Amino acid sequence: MGQLSLVLLLLSAQWSCAQEDPLLPFSEHLDPEHNVRLKWGFDEIRGTILFELTVNTSGWVGFGFSPKGGMTGADIVIGGVGPKGSYFTDRHATGKSIPLVDQKQNYKLLSLTESDGKTVMKFQRSLESCDENDLPITDIPMKLIYAYGQSDDIMYHSNRRGTKEVNLLKYMPRVNPPNSKYFDMTMVNFTVPANQTYYHCKVMKAPTFDFRKQHIYRIEPVITNFDLVHHLLLYRCPPNVTDPLEAECYTGEGEECVEAVAVWGIGGGAFELPEMAGLPIGGNVGDFFYRLEIHYNNPNKIAGRVDNSGLRFYCTSELRQHDAAILMTGLAVYPGYAIPPKAKSFLTYGLCDTAYIPQVLETPHDLQVFSVAMHTHLAGRKVRVGHFRGEKQIDFLSVDENYDFEYQEVTNLGKTKTVQLGDKLLVECTYNTENRTTLTWGGFSASNEMCLAFLFYYPAMNLSRCWSFPDAESLGSAMRATDKDTLLKMMYVKNWNDTAINQYQQTLKKIDQLVMVTDSFNNGSYNRGTIPDLNVIPSTPCTLLP
Repeated sequence: MGQLSLVLLLLSAQWSCAQEDPLLPFSEHLDPEHNVRLKWGFDEIRGTILFELTVNTSGWVGFGFSPKGGMTGADIVIGGVGPKGSYFTDRHATGKSIPLVDQKQNYKLLSLTESDGKTVMKFQRSLESCDENDLPITDIPMKLIYAYGQSDDIMYHSNRRGTKEVNLLKYMPRVNPPNSKYFDMTMVNFTVPANQTYYHCKVMKAPTFDFRKQHIYRIEPVITNFDLVHHLLLYRCPPNVTDPLEAECYTGEGEECVEAVAVWGIGGGAFELPEMAGLPIGGNVGDFFYRLEIHYNNPNKIAGRVDNSGLRFYCTSELRQHDAAILMTGLAVYPGYAIPPKAKSFLTYGLCDTAYIPQVLETPHDLQVFSVAMHTHLAGRKVRVGHFRGEKQIDFLSVDENYDFEYQEVTNLGKTKTVQLGDKLLVECTYNTENRTTLTWGGFSASNEMCLAFLFYYPAMNLSRCWSFPDAESLGSAMRATDKDTLLKMMYVKNWNDTAINQYQQTLKKIDQLVMVTDSFNNGSYNRGTIPDLNVIPSTPCTLLP
């Protein structure tokens, strides 16, 4: 009987975990006693945010945003389920009195239930303020206030109220699961060469934890020299890599390791995975080696600097529901594509067509994408990741209209987005080269350029890359070049005025693309594709919410 109860308890926990709403990936208890729990998710593209407030009461519940943490100036909603049914109002507070009902009701109630002494209120609003009594929701921490009563008579709440500061749009949880530990994977006393750009790679083994499978739930940068370390990546190696190695990257050694498992860029901080997913380590991946790659940017070519940078991984034996993974998408980093000088806004594209994933995996499945890290170098100004289904754009996975080379981080999407097999993902990067007089080539140096988006998703697949590159033969034909050398000469001697820049951009977009998908063992599929048009997804006006 005891074993049966344990089995039923485990099944119940698994079922509860499986019922996590992908539209509400974040949650916080607002009070120390855990009587008030807020769950939320958002869509920055459409400009909306969704809340679900659960309170241990059968009376009225209130929730809002406050400029200073008190009642005065607060933007509030109050709701509940009374004898005559549910009630829900958008209000504002002018002082320590019952909040006044707004003339314009800018919150949309989606559901309101009461059972077993709990009231659950689910509602939506615009991120922007829709009238003078609403407060905008921005990417800085906000003071959230709550209160509730023991009956449906809205009156003084006594001590059943509180305030908590939370960054809703840049939320990063900090959990402390049982049986947790951490380990570091870093360089050790590496002397950075006096080169402007240098990539150093170290192939090593991770701890095995007695060969038990663990889940990594948090990743922190361990940076010795912030002025030198531009970005770093950790790749899992295939089983045929069995020896440690340390050498300059991309010189022919250790390049079999292609499955990204962690990424960090300059200006970024710690990253914590959602509660339903973790990066696997140990167990059946316990014998794998990993390749740590660090890009050192040393513009002053200073000699003798010693570095011990890398990553710290927090893991737990309390396994989560899903194994997570990272898929690299965008424009393949190969020599051969160029960005003209004197360009105010030049676009490049990288296409991932997930219809080709079954060509490299036997049992592929949809991707549940929860975070994205986007990456360009110094000329990058904007990055957009478009999502297409059935030849039609349905969404953006992520958008950064103000990309900053000095501030690169993993961004939570606000809600989990499903990429179905057959969908296409288009990574578009916008560059500014007005202050440059020569071509900017794609490549690894900080003065070269990249256009990448790293997608964090679950359940994990043995997949490393899904990206594209302009077909060289198609480009040569479109540019009327008879061979590669002729094309290069044309590019170097061309008068890059606005007309020439625009024509070249349109040529790159309309020619065939080589679309490549590779698995964790570097087996690939190679197909042709074309770049679809990327459109703007309109935001939801305040008038459409109620």
